[in-house]
Amino acid sequence: MAEWRQMSAGDLGRAIGRGEIDPEELTAAFLDAIRAHAHRDRIYARLTEARALEEAAAAAKRAKAGQRLSLLDGVPISWKDLFDTAGTATEAGSRLLENRVPERDAEVLASATLQGLVCLGKTHMNELAFSGLGLNPVTATPPNVHDPALAPGGSSSGAAASTAFGLAAAGIGSDTGGSVRVPAAWNDLVGLKTTSGRLSLKGVVPLCARFDTVGPLTRTVEDAALLLAALEGTKPADLTGATLKGARLMVLETTALEDLRPEPKAGFTHALERLKDAGAEITNAAFPDLVEAMSLAGILYTTEAYGTWKGAIETAPEKMYGPVRDRFRAGAAHSGADYVAAWHRLDAIRARWAAHTARYDAVLVPTTPNLPPEAARLESERDYFVTENLLTLRNTRIANLMGIPALTLPTGLPATGITLMGTAFGEARLLRLAAAAEIALR
Repeated sequence: MAEWRQMSAGDLGRAIGRGEIDPEELTAAFLDAIRAHAHRDRIYARLTEARALEEAAAAAKRAKAGQRLSLLDGVPISWKDLFDTAGTATEAGSRLLENRVPERDAEVLASATLQGLVCLGKTHMNELAFSGLGLNPVTATPPNVHDPALAPGGSSSGAAASTAFGLAAAGIGSDTGGSVRVPAAWNDLVGLKTTSGRLSLKGVVPLCARFDTVGPLTRTVEDAALLLAALEGTKPADLTGATLKGARLMVLETTALEDLRPEPKAGFTHALERLKDAGAEITNAAFPDLVEAMSLAGILYTTEAYGTWKGAIETAPEKMYGPVRDRFRAGAAHSGADYVAAWHRLDAIRARWAAHTARYDAVLVPTTPNLPPEAARLESERDYFVTENLLTLRNTRIANLMGIPALTLPTGLPATGITLMGTAFGEARLLRLAAAAEIALR
C-alpha cells in the first residue's frame, strides 16, 4: 500500500476503476500515513477523517456497482485551509479567524465532492495567503520535501507538502501572486494557476479578490487537468497526442531573467534545451510595458488586501506575524484614486500583452529566481524575509498581473521550475502544451 501514496491521482483512479484498489483501503492508507508522519502537524491543520471515510465508503460502493462519478472517484486529496468546509474550522492560517467554522463547503469543494473525490483534511498556509515563502510562525511552517529546514514556498505550503510527502494524491491551493506555483516549484511538483474568474471563489477566504484564483498542486500535468475539471464540474482537457513539434515559445526577457541565482538559471537553461530537442521553436523577446505593470503591483495588491482585512487586523494586530502584518498595512499608503488609476493602467497593459504574445503558444519564465531559503533565517532576519519574499514572487506575479493561466513544471534540477504562461481561459491549450513539455523534461 505504500506505493499507492506515490502514484498519480489519475493512476489511482484507473486502478480503482479496474478493481485493483479499494477506495476505503486507499483512504485508510493515506490517513494512517498522515498520523504516523513526523511532520504531520506541520502539514495538516486538521484532518476530516470521518468525512473522508464516509466519502471513501460511498466511492467503494459506486465502484462495485459500476457507477463511478469520474476518473478520480475515490481518490483522496487535501485542501488549503482557506476553502470553507462545512462543520470544520477554516482559519486561513490566521489567529484572526481562530475557531471560524463555516456552515457549507466552498463551491469548488462541493464540485469536487460531486465528482467523488475524498477530502482528507485542511493544510497549513501563510497567514491569509499573503506571502510566497510559506513561513508561518503563528500556526505552523510546513517542511520542504528537500530539507524540512527550508521554506516550503507559499502560500499553499501545506498543499505542496501533503502531495510531495505522499500524504495526499494532490492538493488544492490558491494563487494570488504565485501561491500555487512557488510551493510546486520548490517541492518538484506541477502547479496550475487558473485564469482569474474561471473557478468559483464562493466560500474561499479572500486576499485580493480580483487576483485570487484556485488551482491544483499535483504530480503530473494529467492530474492538473483532471482536478481542474473536478473543481468546475466539466470534462478534462484531452491531452492525447500532445506534441512540442512546431510549438512557438517565447522566453520573456523583461524582468524575468534578472538576478537569477545559479541553480534556477541552470534549471531553466536545461529545460529550454530539452524543449528545443523535442521540436519547440524558442524565441527570446522583451515586453517593456511589463516594467510599469510590475510597479503597479504594490498599489493593487496591498490596497485591496488591506481594504479587505483592515478591520480584523487593527482589532487584534498582535495576533499576526509582524512582516505579514506590515505587508497588509502598506495598503494604507494608497488612495482610492491611486487604486482605480492603477487598474486602468493595468487593463491597458493587459491588452497590449495579449497582442504582443498572440503569435506564441506560450511564454516561458523561470518559476522562481531563487531556491528555498532557510526558514530559521527568514524568521530571525526581517529584512531578509522582505527581500526574499519579493524576489520569490517576482516572476510568478507576471501571470497574475496579466490575467492569464500559468503552469509550472519541474526542470529536472531540484527545487527549480519552468513556467509556461498561456492566454486567458486557454487552460486546455496550455495543459496540452505542458503535457508535451513534461514528457520532454522527464
